[in-house]
Amino acid sequence: MVEVKPNHLIKVKRNQVFAFTMLSLAAALTVLILLAIVIYVMSQGLSVISMEFLLDSPKSMGAEGGIYPAIVGTIYLVGLVILIAAPIGVGTAIYLNEYMPDGRFKSVLRFATELLAAIPSIVHGMFGFLFFVIALGDYTGGWSILSGALTGVVMILPIIIRASEEALRSVSNNLKEGSLALGTTRWYTIKKIVLPLAIPGITTSIILAIGRVIGETAAFLLTLGGSLLLATTVFDGARTLALHLYLVAMETGNTEMAFGTGAVLIVLILIINLAATGLFKLLVRRFSA
Repeated sequence: MVEVKPNHLIKVKRNQVFAFTMLSLAAALTVLILLAIVIYVMSQGLSVISMEFLLDSPKSMGAEGGIYPAIVGTIYLVGLVILIAAPIGVGTAIYLNEYMPDGRFKSVLRFATELLAAIPSIVHGMFGFLFFVIALGDYTGGWSILSGALTGVVMILPIIIRASEEALRSVSNNLKEGSLALGTTRWYTIKKIVLPLAIPGITTSIILAIGRVIGETAAFLLTLGGSLLLATTVFDGARTLALHLYLVAMETGNTEMAFGTGAVLIVLILIINLAATGLFKLLVRRFSA
């Protein structure tokens, strides 16, 4: 029997307390930073928010009036990007994890995905401007929501693919092997076993992608066009709330309007994330039924 010295026990306990304290401080610091940002922006911007601010069109380059076209443009853009990127990203993750055998090509494909995720957003924007706005302008409408959405799809696909693949890899192989041993097909196993268990991770990837799209400015500055007018189709130019905030702050210097836009943006991000989480879970539940 090994004798444990009291000094050793005290040292182990001290290390545990130290580790727990440092981890707790790190978590508390993260929450405090988030709360500080939200509270500061909301305290500065709530006084600007009114029904007129939410439902009127901008005037004087955004220094006056409201932000209704920017709200509509943000919803259009996020909806179109997720509608295109989510099926492609999740489908690619399923193929990589469940169908493609391990090998050089799979490693190259994963490396290319990670490399694409590391490319700065301004480079994505330049690509979108040259390809979607200029080269395919006859089909996308030039500076338009469609051009911005296609650029956004290229930008967020790596996020969805990598996060969804990690969620799929977290599902136990024993469950998949047990399902296949019962005589089911691979696709049936994916639909009934893998996808339902991977929903939390896949949903997280979608939420991260939504946050990237909503908060992006550089890429959409080159592809959306920054129009102050209300977009009626995906072929019209528009601006998102983040882009509107940037342009108002830089071009007009009206910080009150910028903070008001930032406050609305925070609330809209919360609403869109909650709606996306609920909708995605409903779709997967219906799909796996």
